[in-house]
Amino acid sequence: MVLEAFRKQKQTTVQPDTENRDIPDGIWIKCSRCEEILLNKDLDKNYKVCHKCGFHFRLKAAERIKMILDEGSFREIDAGILPVNPFKLADYERKLREARDKSGLNEAVVAGEGSIEGVPVITAIMDTNFMMGSMGTVVGEKITRAIEAAAAQKKPLIIFAASGGARMQEGILSLMQLAKTVEALARLSEAGQLYISVLTDPTTGGVSASFAALGDIILAEPEAMIGFTGPRVIEQTIRQKLPEGFQRAEFFEQHGFVDKIVPRSQMKETLAKLLKLHLQGEQ
Repeated sequence: MVLEAFRKQKQTTVQPDTENRDIPDGIWIKCSRCEEILLNKDLDKNYKVCHKCGFHFRLKAAERIKMILDEGSFREIDAGILPVNPFKLADYERKLREARDKSGLNEAVVAGEGSIEGVPVITAIMDTNFMMGSMGTVVGEKITRAIEAAAAQKKPLIIFAASGGARMQEGILSLMQLAKTVEALARLSEAGQLYISVLTDPTTGGVSASFAALGDIILAEPEAMIGFTGPRVIEQTIRQKLPEGFQRAEFFEQHGFVDKIVPRSQMKETLAKLLKLHLQGEQ
């Protein structure tokens, strides 16, 4: 009896029963898709991808910078631009404070310069931990400045999109960022500079309808949600059932809107190959 009880206790230690006890903070995490219990340290080693089902967890901007850019090469630009409250909404100030505390960022995008396997690039990386990556005036301004820096410095531009769309608290000023970023990209194209857009989960709303959709090359992470609005809203509007997998990266690739789906473990290598091919074409 004692031996049997010991065996049961040992089994419980190795495979924690999450239904009967709490998971200690910071040690374990449950996969959102397959519900496998994962060690956070193992998840970090595997690019924040579930080893069982391949589910790609969302990344912080700092995590993506570490994974994609050469070590020590990143230098942030325009870090000091802070959001304001243009319509004096009382609740918006609180939400901004909470977003800063949660994410450790001043806004939902981090822009800067760095290199990928030695190739200099300008990059902007969105972070859903700051108000779901919503695009307000500061996000639009920082992305526009990154685009302009790529044109001025004659460097390729890479933007990692991750957003729930326009920021409602900034109203029409938020919507204006769609036109502003698109116009800046038109000038970048005229300058002959490469723009690679990487769509991550989720890329929705105004972001999907502006700069995220305009890459010379458009890559996506597996199963990333992409689209202007949610499937339920579309179904209610058109009164039809949507196809299986609608608004996922794989559906967009099949219909020619995404050039290639790239697993996170292969993203840096893929970007490096594209950048080097572009450099060869310029020579």
